Amino acid sequence: MEEKESAVKAGLNAGLILGIGSAILMFLVYFINPNFLVAGSFGFGLLILFVVVSVVLGIRYRKSIGGFISFGEAYKFSIIAFLVLILVSFVTGILLYTVIDTGLPSRLADQSIENTLAIMEKFGAADAFNDDQIDEMKESILEGYTFFGLMKTNLISLIIYGILALIVAAIVKKKDKSLEY
Repeated sequence: MEEKESAVKAGLNAGLILGIGSAILMFLVYFINPNFLVAGSFGFGLLILFVVVSVVLGIRYRKSIGGFISFGEAYKFSIIAFLVLILVSFVTGILLYTVIDTGLPSRLADQSIENTLAIMEKFGAADAFNDDQIDEMKESILEGYTFFGLMKTNLISLIIYGILALIVAAIVKKKDKSLEY
């Protein structure tokens, strides 16, 4: 009799797929146009992509273990996948921002401020910030690209991915109706 793959092992494999895919996308965007790394649409698009791929991988795992999975096992699968994704993204960020291109955080901070000011201008509040406030904003953004800044960001990501893992688990779970009486 064939032994079924555990949710933990399947989650680790899915997380590696998500993490490596995330790293590849991040480096592709870096080489094409690094400013897109701070675009809200890029981050939101990645989040949607991660959820869709997690659901597909979760359904594939469910089928591989007989077609049925409890919510708890589906959640275990998805939270482990997202934890591995967060870890790989953290390492990728450290490599990109502190080893490969140490000037990138400053350029991205400038782009973030430019994006913010453009949005403020659309609302008629272009003069809402003085130079000192803009400098403070830049320093705050730059802190986010340090080791501890990336660590803090990833801790916040844990909460977001924990909620997304619940959603993925709800989609992936499937009860065996033949066992009910």
